[in-house]
Amino acid sequence: MEISKRLLLKSHLKERPRDEKKLGFGDIFTDHMFKMDYYDGAWRLPRIEPNSPLSLSPAAMVLHYSQTIFEGLKCYRHPDGRLALFRPRENFKRFNQSARRMCIPQVDEAFMLQALKELLRVDGDWTPSAPGSSLYVRPTIIATEPHLGVRPSKEYLLFVILSPVGAYYKEGFGPIKIHVEGFYTRSAPGGLGSVKAGASYAGSLLATDQAARKGFSQLLWLDSQEHRFVEEVGSMNMFFVIDGKIVTPKLGGTILPGVTRFSVLDVAGDLGLEVQERNLDIREIIEAQNSGRLNEAFGSGTAAIISPVGTLSYDGNEFTVSDGQVGPITQKLYDELVGIQYGHRPDKRGWVEYLD
Repeated sequence: MEISKRLLLKSHLKERPRDEKKLGFGDIFTDHMFKMDYYDGAWRLPRIEPNSPLSLSPAAMVLHYSQTIFEGLKCYRHPDGRLALFRPRENFKRFNQSARRMCIPQVDEAFMLQALKELLRVDGDWTPSAPGSSLYVRPTIIATEPHLGVRPSKEYLLFVILSPVGAYYKEGFGPIKIHVEGFYTRSAPGGLGSVKAGASYAGSLLATDQAARKGFSQLLWLDSQEHRFVEEVGSMNMFFVIDGKIVTPKLGGTILPGVTRFSVLDVAGDLGLEVQERNLDIREIIEAQNSGRLNEAFGSGTAAIISPVGTLSYDGNEFTVSDGQVGPITQKLYDELVGIQYGHRPDKRGWVEYLD
C-alpha cells in the first residue's frame, strides 16, 4: 500500500520543547500521526496527517467493550545524528499477538515498520538528544464500529503517535519504591495478562493509585490464585538477584512478554551472568532479604528501560534492597543495554534498526 501524506504548513507546526531535560513522560506530542482504517475486511487508506483529535460515534465499540490494543517502543538519537529504533520488529510481532487475543484483524508487520519509518522521516526532528531522552512511539488500534451488541467490531482505526520523553520515573535511574500488592489482582490464567490491551491496565489503576498516595512508584503484582508468586510490576517485568544469580518469573500467560525483558536475558547471558526463569514465591524473596542473600532487584520495560528497586513493601513491612543503592549487576546490564540503544556500544546482535 502507498502511504499518502497530508502535512501541515510549516507556519502551523508546534513549538518544540526548549529544555530537553524537562520533557516528562507522555505529555508532549509531535505534529503528525500515522492512521489507517479497517473496513470491508481489509486495512485501507494508510496516511500521515496532522496529529489531531479523533472523531468517534458515541456508540463506537471501543467505548463500551474496551476492544483496543497498543504497543510502546522508542526511537533514539545516536551520536552521529542518525535515528535508531530498538528491536521494532519484536514490538510489531507482539502487536499482532495482542490483536489475535482481542479479536482484532492482523496487520502486516513489515508494512507497519515501513509506515513508522515514514512517520519518523516527517517528525524525526522531534527526537531529543539529551541523555536519557528519546522519542516514544505508541501504535494503537481501537474498535470504531457504532454497535452496542457484544461481539468483535467490524471496523477499526489504527494510529501511531510520537512523544518526546525523558525518564519514566521521577527518580530517573535512581532506586524506586515498590509495594507488593496482596489483595487486588492484575491478571489471571486465561485472561489478558500477556496482552497489551487497555483493559489490562484499567483494572490496575485503583491499587496503583492507592500505592502512589503512600509514596510508592509502582506495584508488584502476585498471582491471582494464591497471592504468593511474583508476576510483574505495572510497567515492568521484574528481576531479583539472589545469591548472585538473576531470577525472574517465567512466562505463562499472565505476564507480559517484554521486549526489554528478552533483551536483558540475552545481555545477561552474554555477560556470563547466570539467569533462572522460574516460579518465584514472594516469601522466598523476603527470606532471602532477611538472610542477606537478596543482592539486588530491578525492573525492565520500554518506558523505564531498567529501574533499580531500593525498597520493597510487603505485608506492612518495608525492606531495603542493596542498601538502597544501584547494585553492580543492575548497573552492568543498564550500561550495556542503554549503550546499545543510544549507539555508545556496538550492536553485536542486530537489534538496532536505522531509518535508512
